[in-house]
Amino acid sequence: QVQLIESGGGLVQAGDSLRLSCAASGRTFSRYLMGWFRQAPGKEREFVAAITRTAITYYDDSVKGRFTISRDNAKNTVYLQMNSLKPEDTAVYYCAADGTIYYSRTLNYGYWGQGTQVTVSS
Repeated sequence: QVQLIESGGGLVQAGDSLRLSCAASGRTFSRYLMGWFRQAPGKEREFVAAITRTAITYYDDSVKGRFTISRDNAKNTVYLQMNSLKPEDTAVYYCAADGTIYYSRTLNYGYWGQGTQVTVSS
């Protein structure tokens, strides 16, 4: 069993930056493909970014060049650095663990955090 706890969300203005963190329990974190997803009100949960156990990264086109996913296996933590935030980035952001090669699909992750709210005002 893996528990994921996200933190770092908040209310910011357009153009600002935020860094989300996701702390994972358990001793197998380094083996997991980790992902970040987001869900805006009335919309489906969508892929944002993923990082493999060898630190290969993937991004949705909507965040490419603005967001950076990284991991610290010694701290069992994955991060999402979000720069140049836009109002359309407003959503609840979820951390997910134990993803497969189909990293952009929610069904392919075994564990989820409770989410952290990010609100970007214009």
